[in-house]
Amino acid sequence: MANGTVHLIPAPLHEEAVSGLPPAILEAVKTCSVFFVENERTARRFLKKIWKEMVIDDYTWFTISEEPALKQSFRNAIKDGKTIGIISEAGCPGVADPGQALVAIAQEMKALVKPIVGPNSILLALMASGMNGQQFRFAGYLPIDNGQRMKTLKDMEALSARENSTQIFIETPYRNNQLLEAICTACKPQTKVCVAVDLTAATESILTRSVAEWKQTKPELHKRPAIFLLYAGI
Repeated sequence: MANGTVHLIPAPLHEEAVSGLPPAILEAVKTCSVFFVENERTARRFLKKIWKEMVIDDYTWFTISEEPALKQSFRNAIKDGKTIGIISEAGCPGVADPGQALVAIAQEMKALVKPIVGPNSILLALMASGMNGQQFRFAGYLPIDNGQRMKTLKDMEALSARENSTQIFIETPYRNNQLLEAICTACKPQTKVCVAVDLTAATESILTRSVAEWKQTKPELHKRPAIFLLYAGI
């Protein structure tokens, strides 16, 4: 049995949206001595915002990657009984996030894994969409190739109608406008699409409209963090 403890520490979706984070995050951070983070610069800035007295250089930092040496460093920290924090670039570690591979190692080593409640774009968008929250599927990134993307959208629409389920997906921010255009081309006019943009920021927008309505008015989504939901059910 490994002695290490791994805290999965949520980061804000927008860097200014730290006021609503639960106290459990700060409590966990104060117990950690090692951090494995997706982006060290933004992780350090985030932790200093929630704990001004933190002496950043007193901690050991690793940037998450697929390198065998990184994974071995994580194993060593668990074997040494360290209390480890995993921090994503935004949202919850392990959910659409490279931190998942480290969590899998922690489980294999029988370390204590402690997830902490925090902001998650998938759940926030689903909650506000008005779509089916009983049956839903997160599909991640869609294919870049236009032909494959159109086929995937049609397949998701058919699956949503068949299973009465919500389909959730994302795109690299600089391709958001193209994705919405593809949705409007591939999907039926009555299919519902939710576009959730800038979640937790002052510019947040969460709108559910039919494809026919989106065709009439398309928002400017370029380089804005967005998540898309599609529902063709009853």
